[in-house]
Amino acid sequence: MAEQSEEARFSDLCGAEISLQRRAFSDSCREFSISCPKVSLWAITVHTCGVWLIAYGLFAITENTMVLSSAIFITILGLLFYLHFVKIDQETLLVIGSLGVQMTSFYASGKESTNFIEISKVKDIVINEAIYMQKVIYYLCILLRDPVDPNEVSEVVPVFQRSKPRLDCLLEVYRSCQEILGQEKTQ
Repeated sequence: MAEQSEEARFSDLCGAEISLQRRAFSDSCREFSISCPKVSLWAITVHTCGVWLIAYGLFAITENTMVLSSAIFITILGLLFYLHFVKIDQETLLVIGSLGVQMTSFYASGKESTNFIEISKVKDIVINEAIYMQKVIYYLCILLRDPVDPNEVSEVVPVFQRSKPRLDCLLEVYRSCQEILGQEKTQ
């Protein structure tokens, strides 16, 4: 089977546009990538100017140059922290039926975070619901098999935690994952 790739546009829980790219390498190997909006230069500029205006106001009152130096230092550290630990550009779920599930997050700073789960530990992949801020939200999660009792679930691992896609996007990913897991159960 040749590699097949499709892309579709959806929205996240906040209404921002995200894109889902589906790549099928074979019948039992598929990758799902959700790309979030890039960092807005306008938003960064507005926040930076806001912090610096407050610092300048404090400087005018106190006449202490440490206030301005601190504002610059805090802004730079805050931006670095945001880009390296908070802002995710892309989240990827790779499902290989005979091997396992790999989740990768790509941060705006270029940092990557990868988590791999062996297929023998995966009990199922489901869509779960939760109540958040007086709304019902849906999220995709991997149920891990309990090593002591294989019929029980030991842990629930959420997928696409930062991109927060809506139910219509999650259903696309869920159906493909169930096809792969269904093939594994029949073999």
